[in-house]
Amino acid sequence: MIVIMNPDANNVEIENVVKAIENVGLTAQIMEGTEQKIVGMIGDKRNIDPLALEALPGVDHTVAISKSYKLASREFHPQSSVVDVDGVKIGDGNLVVMAGPCAVESLEQLLESAKIVKAGGAQFLRGGAYKPRTSPYAFQGLKDEGLKYLAEARNQTGLKVVTEVTEVEAVETVSKYADMLQVGARNMQNFRLLKEVGQSDKPVLLKRGLAATLEEWLNAAEYIMSEGNTNVVLCERGIRTYETYTRNTLDMSAVAAVKHLSHLPIIVDPSHGTGKWRMVRPMAFAAVAAGADGLMMEVHPNPAKALSDGQQSLTPENYNEVMSGIFKIRKFMLDENLSITNL
Repeated sequence: MIVIMNPDANNVEIENVVKAIENVGLTAQIMEGTEQKIVGMIGDKRNIDPLALEALPGVDHTVAISKSYKLASREFHPQSSVVDVDGVKIGDGNLVVMAGPCAVESLEQLLESAKIVKAGGAQFLRGGAYKPRTSPYAFQGLKDEGLKYLAEARNQTGLKVVTEVTEVEAVETVSKYADMLQVGARNMQNFRLLKEVGQSDKPVLLKRGLAATLEEWLNAAEYIMSEGNTNVVLCERGIRTYETYTRNTLDMSAVAAVKHLSHLPIIVDPSHGTGKWRMVRPMAFAAVAAGADGLMMEVHPNPAKALSDGQQSLTPENYNEVMSGIFKIRKFMLDENLSITNL
């Protein structure tokens, strides 16, 4: 439930509403609306009478929240959120790009990758130090050594670092080196891990599960946010369907759906979404046209020799082609006179 305050409600009236909510064991959260302040409540709303709240001075009306993912819901938080990752903002209208190799293989490989993606215009370096793989015999990552390489690459390029955390025990360690914690598709419903990153002060990139519905995905975000960490960015990376040509089926409609259902920023990963480097460029273009707040792409100096996901990694030349196109599309979409949203 949320309480909509009158536009002229003062601080004392708002504080009285907060006290009324907290007195029955619920948690209150104040949000700034476009014209009015909104007081949201977390907990069992059966403990409070909405009519009693509406009788308080300064209250306009109350609205029941129907979604199970209350904190992540746009009903609860009508304005779109902006997640600030140490100065790089996601969701403020600018296009954010996270790029780099699937796995950290060596310091030399990572530094070369970082310089390539930096020169192309990316703001984040992505790279896996811990690599959960389908096969137990596949390369599993350099682990702590890989984290140190990521930190060194950040020091040399200024790029922010986003890397995956795969288990509860690793959250503290990864947080020392990363600017943003990634929860991968295979861990989207690892609820212990979600709660642990929810207690971290690092922004979280939450990938959609292999066969997760939008509601399941947003409820996973709710687990993080309910622990106090509201800096969550969603990442559509394709879901598993009966189609075998592509690695996954990239659900581009999820971008528009999430924008309607939630206030959280959403980016798209066309590399994992398709599993084919030739398809990354058109799907990246489509993601930007659909309104995604950013992209995550795999880039490797020499994909043929990559230890992980070489078949879906862009060469430096292909990466630069993608980058030159996505910002043109973004500019087109933001042009009020040209944007297809006005057709």
